Parts: sequence; C-alpha cells; structure tokens
Amino acid sequence: MGAFDTLQAYLEHVSLVMDLDRESGAESVQIMTLHSAKGLEFPLVFLPGWEEGVFPSQRSMDEKGEKGLEEERRLAYVGITRAREEARISFAANRQVYGRWTSQLPSRFVDEMPGANVEAASETGYYGGGPGMREANSRWDEGGAFGNGYSSPGWRRAQERNYRGGPAGVTQVIEGEGRLVAVSEPSATGNFAVGERVFHIKFGYGAVRHIEGNKLTVMFEQAGEKKVIDSFVEKT
Repeated sequence: MGAFDTLQAYLEHVSLVMDLDRESGAESVQIMTLHSAKGLEFPLVFLPGWEEGVFPSQRSMDEKGEKGLEEERRLAYVGITRAREEARISFAANRQVYGRWTSQLPSRFVDEMPGANVEAASETGYYGGGPGMREANSRWDEGGAFGNGYSSPGWRRAQERNYRGGPAGVTQVIEGEGRLVAVSEPSATGNFAVGERVFHIKFGYGAVRHIEGNKLTVMFEQAGEKKVIDSFVEKT
C-alpha cells in the first residue's frame, strides 16, 4: 500500500489485478454478494443461508415491509438465474444468531420454487422427535409424505420405508433426506393474536410478537425469540 499515494489508487490497482486474475482462465471459486453477481453467469452456483430472517432479511422486511420483501425476492431470482447448469440452495436447521443458537425455518423463497426443477435433499438428516421438532405441511408434501417428483437416492429410500415422522416424545433420526418445512399459505387455525401468551413444550412460556401465516415469532421467557409453527404451541 505504501507504493500508492491514496487509498483510492490502491483499490483501483487491486481491482485491476483481480480482473486480470479472473480472466487468466484458471479454475477458481468466486465469492460475492447477490448484488455484485448481477449480469454474471457461472456453471455452478452455491446459495447458502436461505432461512427466514436471514434471506429474506428480517431487517429489510421490518424497515420496508412488503416493498422490502419484494426486493429480497428479486435478489433470490438474481441468485438462481446466475447458474447456467445447477444452483445449490442450502439452509440450516439451527444457526447462531447474535451469539445465541436458534431454530431456523427455511426461507419462503424455497417453498416458492417450482417442484419440477428442484431435487430436495439433506445429507445430515432431520430429527422427527418431540412436538417442537416435527415438520410442518407444505406444498412439497402434495401426493404423500414425500411427493412424487423427487428422484434422489435419499428420497427413494425414504419412500421405500414409508416414513411419516416419529411419534411425539421419541427421538428418531431420518436416514437420508428430510422434508422442507417453509409454508407460505395462511394458518389453518388463525386463532393467535400478537401479544398473546403461549406455551411450547421445549421453549416454555412466551408471548407472540409477530404472525405470518402459520409461523409465529415468539419471545420466550427463558429461550428468547424463536420462530415456531402455530400447531406446536398452546394458548395459556
């Protein structure tokens, strides 16, 4: 950096060197934001972190409402269409947010993708045990517990074993591929209200802070803020 008079001159030099390296033809992995990926294409694209509150960003939705959500949805479209051959989208079941581990729901954008173009898989397996850990129904479940449109080895194993979820109170590991849980449709019950006290078998007592379809954001007294499916909590 000492060879340059200003920071701007140094950054321009770095940018030029990076462009030359990129055009060298050698195989490489490029890491970038969705914004900076506009106009580019790659054979294979990895899109991590597709979880509610992460993508779409909860801050963007809180600050801009529906407009912010649509901006995030356009970014999702940008990310998917950067791939010429394959886009691999991933989300975590649990993530450390602000130093605290929280259970995550898959992004609503995952649920909005056309099933004919998606092969859903989980390399680690999901736990189908207690009431707070069971999968919610979504459009991916049409035609049976695993649907009819998947052909990956894990989905076929799950279909052969006729898996329908473990009984409450019994922890069971699914060997193979789990089901998606994001649900865009309105809640089937619709009988919760913001501020109402609820009880969750794992997280205890808390108050509803936000409602979106059948997904509740609840501030629990002991566990902090969690996103849960409405069927997993009871009114108190």
